[in-house]
Amino acid sequence: MSRKVDGLLFDKDGTLFDFHTTWSSWAGHIIDNLSEGDAALRMRLADAMHYNLVQGQFAPTSPIIAGTNREAAECVAQAITDRSVEELEDYLMHTSSTAPQAETVPLAPFLSSLAENGVSLGVMTNDTEYGARAHLGSAGVTDHFDFIAGFDSGFGAKPSPDPCLAFARALELDPARVAMVGDSTHDLLAGRAAGMQTIGVLTGTALEADLAPFADVVFPDIGHIPAWLPA
Repeated sequence: MSRKVDGLLFDKDGTLFDFHTTWSSWAGHIIDNLSEGDAALRMRLADAMHYNLVQGQFAPTSPIIAGTNREAAECVAQAITDRSVEELEDYLMHTSSTAPQAETVPLAPFLSSLAENGVSLGVMTNDTEYGARAHLGSAGVTDHFDFIAGFDSGFGAKPSPDPCLAFARALELDPARVAMVGDSTHDLLAGRAAGMQTIGVLTGTALEADLAPFADVVFPDIGHIPAWLPA
């Protein structure tokens, strides 16, 4: 049976894992930990991170949603001026690596089915590679992927097409025969710029109207991809 693509490159947070379960929960904890009972600092941290303390969620405007770990540290540093960005970056990397995970679909059978159909699989996240491997490892699916990269893996960060093209090169795939799968415009813009097909999913913070202009198709979650694959 012919199929639309030979490779699928997935974003991680908001795509393989539900965004709010992981990151909104994590952010609430680090705001509490870093503020150490200082209510004014807690509010400054929430404002810098665009985090709604009442709802316990990131606002859609937060640069942390699609940003790199470095960019997240720079946001936090706006409120905590007595710690370096580098120190905060290391702190965020290690605390986020143990953040709770909620798979958007049961990942092991989903990924196994794709691989059995000859589809090469990769992950490209604007999180660190350390965090990516920790999260995939906690879900028991690291070995399902042929390629795992973070913003610090040497290929750049989305929305640059470079990390997408690195996946295609590593697996010797025609970029036109690869789909970039993600929950943010960063993901889709990167895929488009790389000459790839693009699949948007609604398990992050973006709405269909946000993703549709940059996606070939938008699904509620990645579980709809297998039915889309046949050409």
